[in-house]
Amino acid sequence: MTDDEAVEQDRVTAAEPDRASLEAFFGPAFSQVETFTAMLRAHGEERGLIGPRELGRLWSRHILNSAAVVPYLPARGRIADVGSGAGLPGIVVAAMLPEADVVLVEPMERRCAWLSEVVDTVGLANVTIRRGRADEFAGAVEADAVTSRAVASLAKLARWSFPLARVGGELVALKGRHVQAEIGPAAKVLRSFDATEPEIIEATTLPGTEPTTVLRTRRRR
Repeated sequence: MTDDEAVEQDRVTAAEPDRASLEAFFGPAFSQVETFTAMLRAHGEERGLIGPRELGRLWSRHILNSAAVVPYLPARGRIADVGSGAGLPGIVVAAMLPEADVVLVEPMERRCAWLSEVVDTVGLANVTIRRGRADEFAGAVEADAVTSRAVASLAKLARWSFPLARVGGELVALKGRHVQAEIGPAAKVLRSFDATEPEIIEATTLPGTEPTTVLRTRRRR
């Protein structure tokens, strides 16, 4: 997470949603998402995945925030999550889109070990974990969409993500609300892939939960 996004997120406070609302929102995926959230609550801090202040707001700040990207991803095909880290948004995406093939790309060994434990415990048959930097998998991973959450500026993110997307594939990233300022500095990289004009979407989940900013652009070359 970049410093400006961390500061921005610290401004956001929200009560955790009630269980009935969460069950209704996640539907058939709720059990798997709940198990993942419980794992994060039990082990996320000790394993350096989340800060201690996040334990009481996992649903509102992290799980629902990750879920906000799902309507903008393909229900089938391949989705790559760059810099998957704790599994946000990749694990949530995999649970909610069981017919998609989800590839979690993560360079750190200890985080890959965590992701493997989550996949086994939650029971996600549609997940593959690839250890390494995104640029190491250029041409080896051909995704219909590449997603990420608070990984880097748009210029860096496009440079890392688009080589993992097939021609016609999309970059669909969870970003901070000031993402508009990142578009200009990313123009050269976006042009190199003949990318479409980035679309900025205010994505909502449950009432009372902070909207999530999603940026979407498509690779044409």
